[in-house]
Amino acid sequence: MLSGITIVCFTASYAVALAMEVTRLFFRMPVRFFLILGFTIAGLFAHTLHLWHRTQAGLATGLPLSSWYDWSLLAAWILSLLYLGWAIRRPNSPIGLFMLPLVLALIGLAYSLEKAQTFRRDQALQLWGLAHGVLLMLGVVVVSFGFVAGVMYLVQSYRLKHKMQPSTLLRLPSLEWLQEANKHMLLHSLLLILLGMGAGIVMNLIRTAGKGFVPWTDPVVISSGVLVAWLLAATIFEWTYKPAQQGRKVAYLTVANFAFLAIVLIMLATGASEHAPKKDAEAEPPARAPQ
Repeated sequence: MLSGITIVCFTASYAVALAMEVTRLFFRMPVRFFLILGFTIAGLFAHTLHLWHRTQAGLATGLPLSSWYDWSLLAAWILSLLYLGWAIRRPNSPIGLFMLPLVLALIGLAYSLEKAQTFRRDQALQLWGLAHGVLLMLGVVVVSFGFVAGVMYLVQSYRLKHKMQPSTLLRLPSLEWLQEANKHMLLHSLLLILLGMGAGIVMNLIRTAGKGFVPWTDPVVISSGVLVAWLLAATIFEWTYKPAQQGRKVAYLTVANFAFLAIVLIMLATGASEHAPKKDAEAEPPARAPQ
């Protein structure tokens, strides 16, 4: 059944969603939002199934999602998911007029690269490893920035609550600015760390048949999964529970995110995981230059 879902299926759904977005420029339509939402969800569903089929087929050769075709479709899938989230959060925003053409362009690029050669194993490991490292690094930076903004919010809130005189030596941003920064950092950290973990999972699947495989029961793997689950729950809580969108609750969430992340990094640094760098005791000595 999965093999019957082709690139045409979700391309058509996204194209209809874009057509619905274009109608915003000409007339009002009471059910337009639901039509856009329906076609976008249908496209994402078919898109996801197609990528899953590609993953299953790639696992048979030990190289899942390891071609420029797959990478282009993955980029389009991520953009589609971001667009769906934005459309639900801001239904009156015409963001689809700008994002959906990019999605269709990436799908078109994938179609042109469908016959391109699959990466070699070493290339696939290098590319997925690079994506894994860069995305997680950016995730750490965003979580750290959210922690700083959260602490600053709590300090500023404490000063205002106790009617302390503003200090000329310690000028902090307004509570409104810090609150918005915390909300954005919460969402961005989830996306980056989730994508980083996804890249790590694909990299580990490629390594399954070779050396360097990290067990799925590895402490860092499990704790990273808990971190992602926490970030997802915190983001959903912030999105759906209106009182959490104001006040110190968002600041507490970003501080807690940093605490979870610190636990994972400590486990990594102390060698409690096979992720931790190990001394290459068995490394071969460098070859001597010919005399």
